Amino acid sequence: MNRDLLDQLFAEVRSSHRTALLPFMTAGLPSLSTSADLFVAMAEAGADAFEVGIPYSDPMMDGPTIQAGNQLALTGGVTVESGLAVVAEVVARTGKPALVMTYANPIFRIGPAHFARQCREAGACGVIVADLPLEEAAAIQEPIERHGLGMVLFAAPTATDARLEAIAGAGPMFIYGIADLGVTGERRRSSSHARELAARIRSVTDVPLVMGVGISTPDQARSLTGEADGIIVGSALVRRVLEAPDEPTAITEVRSAVADLAGALR
Repeated sequence: MNRDLLDQLFAEVRSSHRTALLPFMTAGLPSLSTSADLFVAMAEAGADAFEVGIPYSDPMMDGPTIQAGNQLALTGGVTVESGLAVVAEVVARTGKPALVMTYANPIFRIGPAHFARQCREAGACGVIVADLPLEEAAAIQEPIERHGLGMVLFAAPTATDARLEAIAGAGPMFIYGIADLGVTGERRRSSSHARELAARIRSVTDVPLVMGVGISTPDQARSLTGEADGIIVGSALVRRVLEAPDEPTAITEVRSAVADLAGALR
């Protein structure tokens, strides 16, 4: 599986005038042995694709909830290799596109070319590097694309139109529009930045647009239908895993939350 499957998803959602749901979950939650079960439940509940987080000790873009999820997964023994094994199982069991989300440090420690090969072998369709600015992306993007995967690049509400054009010109498989300023986490209200940023990105490129950061509820997701090709929700789902008293409850709670989000987008 390579980036073609996600490209096909975006073509399908555009032709049917809907918005895809790409939930985030940290690999290794609620445990390494049941992690893929959680993704299967999300697929059954209506998820279109997945962002699979490789746990990292210093996730600078992430707020307290995903930080806690990272720590729990790391304490449970999850590594880059076992995290990618989760990706492979998710792809095999769901048939859905899976994106690997990580940070630059592990990639450069492993080596971008080796990391790209590992992602391809796991069946991932693309890579998201949360702390990678456009100016430093080429060193990772080139081997990622050479191995048949796509690179995702971020666009913030503070970006100028010229920078948005530069991001689009770098050829990402999609642009990750940051819906709200700050780190990841749940918000009580929809961001006032999200729709404006989406409109600005749409005005300069037809590269697929997926919005994330601060999107937590069905109503917040619904507010961006028609503005974006996809929506990413993470912290609200990770929180349910962290708060669950046991693994079966965690899976049930996440399944229910994803069903509500998918329903809101359809």
